[in-house]
Amino acid sequence: MAKIKLTKNELKKQKESLRRFERYLPMLQLKKKQLQLEIIKVYQRIREASQQIDSLRQSVAAWADVLAQKVPLERYCSLSKIKTSQGNVAGIDLPLFEGVEFKESEYSFLHTPLWVDKALVAIKDMISLRAKILVYHSQADVLKEELRIANQRVNLFEKVKIPQAQEAIRVIQIHLGEVQTAEVVRGKIAKAKIERKKVLSKI
Repeated sequence: MAKIKLTKNELKKQKESLRRFERYLPMLQLKKKQLQLEIIKVYQRIREASQQIDSLRQSVAAWADVLAQKVPLERYCSLSKIKTSQGNVAGIDLPLFEGVEFKESEYSFLHTPLWVDKALVAIKDMISLRAKILVYHSQADVLKEELRIANQRVNLFEKVKIPQAQEAIRVIQIHLGEVQTAEVVRGKIAKAKIERKKVLSKI
């Protein structure tokens, strides 16, 4: 702890600092809890999207054997852009998933197998779900960094700032108490000397 002045002004300053720290700490703790809850929600969304991918794979597996036929599906449909917007969660700016844009090419219905339409729908769904998971991971990264900073601040206030202010107040109060006691003692000694002089002057 830095050297503190043992004065009444410093005592007032330290008490104001302590009040400020104690008022700010609950807000930091609340933000920390909100961030923790948001991280849990994001990972729940990731799990749900992953389960949807598994379900889609299982549904595709029933007719996937036809894909052995050489059809260049990537030529007909590919990812063009992941659309996101900016949202605010617990006071933090986060990317929000809005959807995906595909680059699509026309193909001949006469010269392509019937299953191509169904396969392209499945591919779009799969790409959309994977894109959604990417955005969720970006959200989790931002939230985890904010949580790390919030944790540091909570620890700073709980373990450093508040104990330092409390200790400074204790030290200053002890010093001022000792000074006040010394002044009272000096006053009594001075008064006793005056009284003694008065008595001696009458003799």
